[in-house]
Amino acid sequence: MLAGRRLVCLGLLGLMACAAGRSTVPAPVLDTTVLEVAGVSLTTEVADTPALRERGLMERSALQPDHGMVFVYPDERQRSFWMKNTPLPLSIAYIDSQGRIVHMADMTPFDTSPVPSRRPAMYAIEVEQGWFDRKAVRVGDKVDGLPPPSSR
Repeated sequence: MLAGRRLVCLGLLGLMACAAGRSTVPAPVLDTTVLEVAGVSLTTEVADTPALRERGLMERSALQPDHGMVFVYPDERQRSFWMKNTPLPLSIAYIDSQGRIVHMADMTPFDTSPVPSRRPAMYAIEVEQGWFDRKAVRVGDKVDGLPPPSSR
């Protein structure tokens, strides 16, 4: 009987250790859309509300190949992102209302320094760091299939 209780306690301790450091709030299930970024298909989760944009890819440790997130805003203006609570190295592309990439940058995990768009943008796309380079995506390239502007 004592051995059984010890096993149960050890099992509970093991589960607690596995859960340590993980978020207790699951990531929301978002709509997805396939974008054509400089002719390359990219499946993106759509963050088109203030709450979804604020959470972004926080607490994600990996993305599937050729997947990312598109942030949709109601207007075109200077944007800025950071990497708070984001362990995954990301690259970002800021896109204007015409679907042209106006600025790109790599972002460091957990860095709370702002990464500004430099030019007005209505959209931003985050992907695993290096994706844009591997696909030869550059500033000035066109992104097709973007969702309509957000209502908020």
